[in-house]
Amino acid sequence: MGNNSTDQFFKSTVLGHPSGLFVLFFTEMWERFSYYGMRALLVLFLTASLMEEGWGWPREHAMALFGSYVGLVYLSTMMGGYFADKIIGFRLAVVVGALLMTLGHASMAIETSWSIYLGLGLLVIGNGFFKPNMTSIISEMYKDRPEKKDGAYTIFYMGVNAGAFLGILLCGYLGEKVGWSLGFGLAGIFMLFGLIQFWLAQNIFGTIGLKPKKDDKNSIEALDNDKRVPFTSWQLILIFLMIALGLLWIINAPVATITGGKFDIFNFLGSSGNNIAILTALGLFLILLIYRFTQYSNITRDRLIAVSFFALLSVFFWAIFEQSPGTLTIFAKDYTDRTLDGSSATIFRIVNSLMTIVPLSIITWVLYLLFKQTYGKYSLSNIVLSISFLIVWIIAIWMLVDQFNDDNLEIPASWFSVLNSLFIITLAPLFSKWWESKYNPSANGKYGIGMLLLGLGMACVAFGAMGIEPGAKTASVSMVWLVLVYLFHTMGELCISPVGLSYVSKLVPARMIAFMFGVWYLAIAIGMKGAGVFGENVDKIADENGISYFFWILTIISIIAGVISILFQPIIKKLMHGVR
Repeated sequence: MGNNSTDQFFKSTVLGHPSGLFVLFFTEMWERFSYYGMRALLVLFLTASLMEEGWGWPREHAMALFGSYVGLVYLSTMMGGYFADKIIGFRLAVVVGALLMTLGHASMAIETSWSIYLGLGLLVIGNGFFKPNMTSIISEMYKDRPEKKDGAYTIFYMGVNAGAFLGILLCGYLGEKVGWSLGFGLAGIFMLFGLIQFWLAQNIFGTIGLKPKKDDKNSIEALDNDKRVPFTSWQLILIFLMIALGLLWIINAPVATITGGKFDIFNFLGSSGNNIAILTALGLFLILLIYRFTQYSNITRDRLIAVSFFALLSVFFWAIFEQSPGTLTIFAKDYTDRTLDGSSATIFRIVNSLMTIVPLSIITWVLYLLFKQTYGKYSLSNIVLSISFLIVWIIAIWMLVDQFNDDNLEIPASWFSVLNSLFIITLAPLFSKWWESKYNPSANGKYGIGMLLLGLGMACVAFGAMGIEPGAKTASVSMVWLVLVYLFHTMGELCISPVGLSYVSKLVPARMIAFMFGVWYLAIAIGMKGAGVFGENVDKIADENGISYFFWILTIISIIAGVISILFQPIIKKLMHGVR
């Protein structure tokens, strides 16, 4: 067994996977806790009236800032991926990212104008260092066990969703019930726990993710004999232009909206200056991408084209899936009957308690298994992790007791978005088993099924809303439709999201992994912004044709994308050159 073999990681396992995977699982879990916890509060805080200690912004302004923040979070991963690949290594990048995010959350807890913007800026840069490099460490750890990669990413994805679930539930509740700064502050405290836990246990990864050595004979670069295509000076100029235009646009769009056009960098291009800027950037990106594809060896080129096909489908997936914090939450707030009394209120309290306690118990059990495997070597890391869990249990129990004492029960509109994470935690093991069985569908099959499930979810809410008249501002549709939307959407997400990351790591030459993860997150960023563009038109469509019509449009787009994915299967299979 060579020194470079990754079989050493399989000597100490938890649930059949290396203990190191679960160190990453918990680090990522606290990062997602803080990200989603803060995200659940941001728009509520910006739009809350000054009486409620918020900023009293109109919704359009809040969504403009929020859309750009989420877009920037995904765009910054390209910078972080490059730094880690070339300069500081994956591991230090994760630590730097976690530290910047901890400072960002702390800054937001101060709640002044400058501190909120500073906090958002630190969170964006921190996320860029953190996000792409976690997945890169997993990719390296499973280098010699590609058949276990899909399962590993699915488990990792459960950590992501466990964090999102607890973050939305607890930070949201504290922020709304007690005070915004407590919600923002809690997010920062758990980010700090994640950072300390990772730092203390990092030796578990052996040599993975250390600072790249110059002229290392065993480095990814040296072992990869594929044709090199260095960036020439005209390509670097193009890249600089694209990045400048993209960044200026994503920052300028909300600034122009919030200031009513007083500050608008692209004013000189006329009223649609913002659109001209971003379309130019996307055009340049496509030109560069197509040109570079012609320069690689045939197999590399074909596989990169396959990755690009899946990235394009992902844009459509996320643009429709991410209606959750926007139009679906508006639908929950204005068009859904959320008041419960008597036995229905009691049933909800019991369900909500089980929803909180069961996932927390399962994750605590995984923590115990990791504890048994690694306590001897990494006792401090385990103690920090245990303290953080103790705090979560205390807050969760306080929240549930508080709800039982509340006589008049109205389900918060944001509560429905917790369902996505809950369904993922429950269904991920089933999907993981499916991917490892002989019935494992092809990449195109998974994407096709995912898009069709997405369409089915939208069809549920479209059908439920059919009785709502055009222009109606309120209605009381049954909650069942929203529960079904989140169920089908989650199943669609499980077909697409972890699988997408896994295929990038299998199809892309190792030396380009972090960069291609960056391109992948760029596709997601475009999708996120697309979700906002769809959402901006909901009122216009609802006034003319009814809100049901809006959801039918999204249903049809999803189904068309799903059918295209399945029809293209033979072509993409050929381009993948034997990668399963």
